[in-house]
Amino acid sequence: MASSNLLAQKGLTRKGRGLLLAYDHGFEHGPVDFDGQSIDPTFIMEIADSGFFTGVVLQKGVAEKYYDPQKHQVPLILKLNGKTAFHKDEEPYSPQICSVAEAADLGAAAVGYTIYVASEKETDMMKEFSQIEEQAHDKNLAVIGWMYPRGSHVPDDTDPQVLAYAARLGLELGADAIKIKYTGDPESFSWVVQAAGRTQVFVVGGSKTSQGQLIQQTQEILSVGAAGWAIGRNIWQAKHPLAIAERLATLVYSHPVPDS
Repeated sequence: MASSNLLAQKGLTRKGRGLLLAYDHGFEHGPVDFDGQSIDPTFIMEIADSGFFTGVVLQKGVAEKYYDPQKHQVPLILKLNGKTAFHKDEEPYSPQICSVAEAADLGAAAVGYTIYVASEKETDMMKEFSQIEEQAHDKNLAVIGWMYPRGSHVPDDTDPQVLAYAARLGLELGADAIKIKYTGDPESFSWVVQAAGRTQVFVVGGSKTSQGQLIQQTQEILSVGAAGWAIGRNIWQAKHPLAIAERLATLVYSHPVPDS
């Protein structure tokens, strides 16, 4: 099944566009990103289920306790690997900590996995990803690759050629979609999107930024063919999360998909 069809079948895109609410920060960063509201997954699930999002990204413990496939309408993307912020490894590795079978049992529509492209340990992650991809597709689950260039071979993780290589790797490994950083301008990011081919591209939301810059970047990434955002802090750290979500959703779902 073509990647775009599987994503659409699972409700992860609407006419080729999507807006994913990321909430795996507690595992990756610790609670430093949270305030008194956002530390509570119930608050996040209320935002995720607002109708503005086509997916919510959770680690398995949060999904077990806060995601009910009978109650929540938003599709679940279960993150299958992770590492803590305590170890500042120059050559990072993020091990698998959840199985595809567990993800399916929890009602996931898709699974996600980080590959630190160019890390000396990328081979281990590519091997795990390949096994996950086969198992997930056997269960008709979509697969999203977090394609993050890291390590001593990568002096700049927003370099367009480095990101294009990471995007291409996602395509060649069989990912249905990738999550990747923005280069900073639409001209260079266009090459990254082209490198991904028919694998759909979601852009990392990153640290909190101004609403004006977020809107501008949304228009830029969509103009060159990205599917949308995988965004967290710019939503749930905002004073009015649903207002920002509605503004982004209006832009994302109304923007035409370029002819392939």
